[in-house]
Amino acid sequence: MSSENDRTGVTALTPSVAAAPTEPFGIGRTRSPRTRRTVDLSPGQHRALDIWQRDAADRLGVARVTGQDVLTALIDQLLSDPRLSAEITRALQARR
Repeated sequence: MSSENDRTGVTALTPSVAAAPTEPFGIGRTRSPRTRRTVDLSPGQHRALDIWQRDAADRLGVARVTGQDVLTALIDQLLSDPRLSAEITRALQARR
């Protein structure tokens, strides 16, 4: 009696080996290098942010400043400035 490998020339794979990925992958890797976040604003906050963005665009001499531009700059500052980080942490604590 011959083995499965002798008859077909293929070594039988166990289910765990057969299901193993054939290409390397990274845990936590996303399809896009950017990840989307959303924020809910009150109508007053939304209106005030729109006004601020228009004023900032005028000061910068550009057609517009987007909410994305503002949030990205704010996050960059938050993550790089320990004083701002502490101030935001205190503000969050005060809201709870």
